Amino acid sequence: MIKAITAALLLNLSMMAFAEPPSPEEIAEWRAAAGQGEAWAQSNLGQMYDRGDGVPQDSAVARKWWTKAAEQGYAKAQYNLALMYADSEGVPEDNATAVKWYTKAAEQGYADAQNNLGVMYANGKGVPKDYATAVKWYTKAAEQGNVYAQYDLGNRYYNGSGVPKDYATAVKWYTKAAEQGDADAQHNLGVMYDKGEGVPQNNVLAYMWWNLAAAQGDESSKSHKSNIQEKMTPAQIEEAQRLSTECLANDYKNCG
Repeated sequence: MIKAITAALLLNLSMMAFAEPPSPEEIAEWRAAAGQGEAWAQSNLGQMYDRGDGVPQDSAVARKWWTKAAEQGYAKAQYNLALMYADSEGVPEDNATAVKWYTKAAEQGYADAQNNLGVMYANGKGVPKDYATAVKWYTKAAEQGNVYAQYDLGNRYYNGSGVPKDYATAVKWYTKAAEQGDADAQHNLGVMYDKGEGVPQNNVLAYMWWNLAAAQGDESSKSHKSNIQEKMTPAQIEEAQRLSTECLANDYKNCG
C-alpha cells in the first residue's frame, strides 16, 4: 500500500542551529552590523536568540531581529518568522501571518518556504484549501531538490490530488526523493514496481526498494519484502540484494 500524504511536513523544517556556537567576537560583529541595518546580521541574531547559541534563549528577541530582517526582504528571516507564527513559537499561532511571510520568501525562490506554503494551501491553514496552488508551490520546491516536496508530489500524482492521476510522474518524484534517502518514497517505489504502476512490473526492483527502506527501519517495507520474496527465485533474490548493495554504495543514486 502506498503511504499517504502527511500533514506534518510543515513542522519537519525547523530553524537550524549554527554548526558551532558563535564566538563573542562574532556576536559583537553581528550586533554592530545589525545596528547599522544589515539584514544578514539581523537574521543571524534572530537565529542566535531562537536557538540560545551563545546567549540565553529568547523567542521574543529572536522575533524582533527576524522581523527587522524580514521587512528588508531577507528571505531566510522571512521563512524563520513564518515558522514562528505557524508553530506558535513565542507568539500565538497565526497561520495568516505565517502564510504572508512564507509567500514573501517563496516568491524569492526559497525552497523550504515554497514547500511549507504548499503545506498551508493543502491543509487550508491561513488560506482557503487549494490543492492546485499547493501543487504549484510543491513543484517549485521539488525542482530545487526539496525532498519533502518531492515525496508529497509523488503522492499527489499517485492519488490525483490537485493534479490528474499520473503514475509515471508519481514514479519520477518518488525516485527523486528516494535518491535522497527518503524511506517512505523508497517504500512507495517498491509498491509501484510490485504493481506495475507507472513502470513495468518488476519483483527484483520492488524487493530492492523495500530492502533499502527496511534497512532504514521502515516496518511496512520489511513486511512487503518478506511477502514478495516468496514469489521470487533464489537468483532473483540474490540479484535484488546485489542491487541494494550497489545502491547504498552509490548513495541511493542510479539504483536498479
